[in-house]
Amino acid sequence: MVLIWTQFGVKHKNVKCKVRVIHGEEGWASEEVHEDPEVPSPPPSPTCLDHYAILGVSSDSNEEEIRRAYKRLALRYHPDKNPDADAEEKFKQIAQAYEVLNDPQKRSQYDQQGLTKGGVPAAGNKADSAAKADAHAWGVFFNFEFDSDEDLFNPFLKTPLPHLSRHNHGNKAGHRPGGVAEVHDLQVSLEDILTGVTKRVKVTRLRQTDKSTLQPEERVFDVEVKKGWKEGTKITFSGEGHQVPGHAPSDLAFVVKEKKHAHFRRDGSNIVYTATVTLREALCGCTISVPTLDGQMKPIPCNDVIKPGSMRRLIGEGLPRAKNPSQRGDLLVEFQVTFPDRIPPSSKEIIKHSLGQC
Repeated sequence: MVLIWTQFGVKHKNVKCKVRVIHGEEGWASEEVHEDPEVPSPPPSPTCLDHYAILGVSSDSNEEEIRRAYKRLALRYHPDKNPDADAEEKFKQIAQAYEVLNDPQKRSQYDQQGLTKGGVPAAGNKADSAAKADAHAWGVFFNFEFDSDEDLFNPFLKTPLPHLSRHNHGNKAGHRPGGVAEVHDLQVSLEDILTGVTKRVKVTRLRQTDKSTLQPEERVFDVEVKKGWKEGTKITFSGEGHQVPGHAPSDLAFVVKEKKHAHFRRDGSNIVYTATVTLREALCGCTISVPTLDGQMKPIPCNDVIKPGSMRRLIGEGLPRAKNPSQRGDLLVEFQVTFPDRIPPSSKEIIKHSLGQC
């Protein structure tokens, strides 16, 4: 009897791997220790692959366990991060294993038939087959949704970069021949929309180096966001996306996505600020200070009774109008009145007497 691992010439050992996670724009990091399987070195000739062994999971593992195993290994063996000579081949094996085991129909067929050929066609042009295997492995990776705090490509600048989403909206392989754009989110703040901004985004894309070889290539794009642009505005770079053999490079597009603001919400060219006042202030009058997008504080005297949901308007303190950036919308102050949990009996009589005259 021959054990499965002997086909690779190496035992499946458990090794400790530290994964460093960069948490968004806060600039702090944490480390987790995972037990990851050692992916066998790629065989020199076509052979059978055990997809479960490659991902280090058992045959009865559920979908979430397979997903977590793939995510750890794909990050570990990504050719841009792993300098080992066989990292790219391991990366392709991992992608192939995940592509089979994550699909219920393919997994059922695989379980019934046992070990299958490791992505090597029985016949045909070897160069074309290798190119298709490259494209397939990278397609699985680019269609996989990694969390924003596990971005492989962005933490290289001193200033925070917008999140680059790898969730494609197109065909299953993740490649878009014929100029159909690959769409990525571009996170911007209301302050960015107020002043306009140019975001530097680092993208890793697949490029064809000859007739049959695909290689990852990094490029930095300067993406301009103009004053007053609305969420959903698309910026397209023609022919700057991925490329697969036999097709022209696809387009690369960035779609403006607004970050949630601590104080304001957007309403077209206007912005809305919620001011909270007490019941006493609402009835007796007060002066509140309202922040603006450009960092100032505007005092607003309130001498009349403030009703819950009522609004005051600060003219020209909103966002630039997209069609005429020299004009700005307004800052709307929406009032919220907080009521006390209880009123002392002595105070109730005074309130009854006072309100009886209203």
